[in-house]
Amino acid sequence: QLQLVESGGGLVQPGGSLRLSCAASGFTLDYYAIGWFRQAPGKERDGVSCISSSDGSTYYADSVKGRFTISRDNAKNTVYLQMNSLKPEDTAVYYCAADSSLSRVAGRGLEPDYWGQGTQVTVSS
Repeated sequence: QLQLVESGGGLVQPGGSLRLSCAASGFTLDYYAIGWFRQAPGKERDGVSCISSSDGSTYYADSVKGRFTISRDNAKNTVYLQMNSLKPEDTAVYYCAADSSLSRVAGRGLEPDYWGQGTQVTVSS
């Protein structure tokens, strides 16, 4: 069974850091582009960051540039999202998604084929 599992969410104070993990089982992430999305209460799901399968190129939403870093460890079949300088507006459920198409995990066109269940990130004092 193909599955993505996110972990690492939690409650953090403004200015703090968290590292989210997206672990794959049942398939190898090497051949997939991976994206992180988030959905805040009452808002649409938005793309946060994505990483290509080919050369590891990375992309970020303007709202997180300079604060978030996406990376992948193919040996561990895991993708990470390092989140620094967190702000209350980063509060959301964070999802990872996988697809052979970079465009899809970048939030363009059809939705990615595979999704995790989400992990809650709350930034509050």
